[in-house]
Amino acid sequence: MERSLESGNMTRVQEFVLLGLSTRLDIRDVLFAVFLTLYLLALLENTLIIYLICSHNELRKPMYFFLGNLSCLEMCYVSVTMPRLLVGLRTGPCHVSFTACMTQLFFFISLICTECTLLASMAYDRYVAICCPLHYPLLMRPQVCLGLALSSWLGGLLVSVIKTACIASLFYCGPNVLNHFFCDVSPLLNLSCTHVALTELVDFISAIIILWGSLLVAIASYVAIGRAVLRMPSAAARHKALSTCASHLVVVGIFYSATLFIYAHPSHIEAMDLNKVLSVIYTEVMPMCNPVIYCLRNREVQAAFRRTLYWS
Repeated sequence: MERSLESGNMTRVQEFVLLGLSTRLDIRDVLFAVFLTLYLLALLENTLIIYLICSHNELRKPMYFFLGNLSCLEMCYVSVTMPRLLVGLRTGPCHVSFTACMTQLFFFISLICTECTLLASMAYDRYVAICCPLHYPLLMRPQVCLGLALSSWLGGLLVSVIKTACIASLFYCGPNVLNHFFCDVSPLLNLSCTHVALTELVDFISAIIILWGSLLVAIASYVAIGRAVLRMPSAAARHKALSTCASHLVVVGIFYSATLFIYAHPSHIEAMDLNKVLSVIYTEVMPMCNPVIYCLRNREVQAAFRRTLYWS
């Protein structure tokens, strides 16, 4: 279909239809129960992490400050996509207005960009802790941590404003069916009736700056950590150093594997079923798993949790 149509011959789409995760009636009820459980667990676990960090002085450390930010982000993240997914599983294909779709896209892009830079900041924190322990109090003082966190949140908002404005400015003249469970970049680009070269260029540049940039920071941090660990004299010291990084490495690996596949190139994604599966992993499953991977296996967090139960 020719994309360069005259705007006078186009009628702008006023709403989109989200097909959801599955159109099979025999499994929708099961999926609804599964994802409702995931949603409630994600909210409960991340709320618990934020409460523990805020209420226990021994957790007032840079590592836990970033974890608290990540937990707050995960709660927002899952709340942007999960309610509409649940509605789709309960009632079938979901009709969403153009404005509501762009609003969801704005918050989603903002949060995913923020998560990229937050993960990079956390990798840098571990690098300083292991490679420069004597300078750690200076390099990761509260002002620096606050600056890194604010840069992550504000940077995500800035990128989202630019990308959402580009996508919203495109013409959508039909069809209006999105084979997804939320308004995402690639499905929307596939429906555009006009040229998307500029929008794809913006998408590509933002992916290089945010996604690849933050990934390179994380890789560089862990390469330096690996070298420092190999120079440690004892096996116990090496094990202790690696144990502080293992959780972050797992999360970084899963998150970037999914997002790089979907967002690191400007072309449209045709394998939408695979796209939806990967989107489920990092938008719905990871917000529930991250608190377990990061914090609930951490001895300091476990001790704080036990004291909280004892006081109650």
